[in-house]
Amino acid sequence: MEEKLTQVENRYIELCDRAERPDFYADPKLAAKYLKEQRDLEPVVSAFRAWKRAKTEMQEALELMAAEPEMKDFCQEEYQSAKKEAERLEDELRILLLPKDPNDDKNVIVEIRGGVGGEESALFAHSLYRMYSMYAARRGWTLELLNYNETELGGVKEADFILSGSGAFSRMKYESGVHRVQRVPETESGGRIHTSTATVAVLPEMEAAEVEIRPEDIEMQVYRSSGAGGQHINKTSSAVRLIHKPTGIVVACQEERSQFQNREKAMNMLASKLYEMEQERLDSAVSGARKSQVGSGMRNEKIRTYNFPQDRVTDHRIGLTLHNIQGFMDGDLDPMIDALTTAEQAEKLQRGE
Repeated sequence: MEEKLTQVENRYIELCDRAERPDFYADPKLAAKYLKEQRDLEPVVSAFRAWKRAKTEMQEALELMAAEPEMKDFCQEEYQSAKKEAERLEDELRILLLPKDPNDDKNVIVEIRGGVGGEESALFAHSLYRMYSMYAARRGWTLELLNYNETELGGVKEADFILSGSGAFSRMKYESGVHRVQRVPETESGGRIHTSTATVAVLPEMEAAEVEIRPEDIEMQVYRSSGAGGQHINKTSSAVRLIHKPTGIVVACQEERSQFQNREKAMNMLASKLYEMEQERLDSAVSGARKSQVGSGMRNEKIRTYNFPQDRVTDHRIGLTLHNIQGFMDGDLDPMIDALTTAEQAEKLQRGE
């Protein structure tokens, strides 16, 4: 591991030296690439240097103990303290050296659909949309709505949106799957607890240019944007629906003012869905022993239950239950996502990746 870390440090030093050259910004794209690589390596190099300092302090404590026997107790204390720090940093470095998901820094497209439970599932889908909106605000991300169809009671049939910001996919990728809610619906007069579901899909945002899409494979339909109950909110046919004929994938965007803008957003959504389909095909070839139990879930996999009467949220992948469900629904997702991240890292370490 030390040899690999030394190579990383040498590359970091090389990048720092390169950034000091007068002609560094002559090629802005290349400069941006080098700066990103430098930023990515910085946490590893910082931890490696701290680990080397701790190892040096251990050696110095041993040498002082041999030279000054009367300082044995003090030296042993210094040695143990430095050893503990070195071990902590070694664990941190193992995690930092794990292969990084190439999509972690990408923005995400999130799709929420009501599932089993009729109007209550649509109301729960709206609760999830609100939850992710508030989480995005906490993280300093921006939310851009693509497609939003609501019911007359304020529920959501479907909501598609982009979350843009640092590490958006690295945090949101754990949200893909079926979310189940147990609560007394607003539509229930008898006070009985109902169980409903909503489905969340999280895709790394891809540019249309990043995925091969043949123009002849796309059928485009245009229609008027509409609000709840089919009331038109736009008098022109600016909304766009794209059908990818080879796969049957359908995407739509209606939130932009112009047909051109909606088509561009819809093309990126289609690219993201085609990319996801290819990734799922590749993942299906991976042996069961190497498949992640924690990473981005399949759409039909039940990942989490929100039990309002018992004030708890349970993630079924890692068996973690958190209380204060209202705080969770108000966007306090980090404790759950941190635990999922740690579990996935532990899984990778166990597999020796």
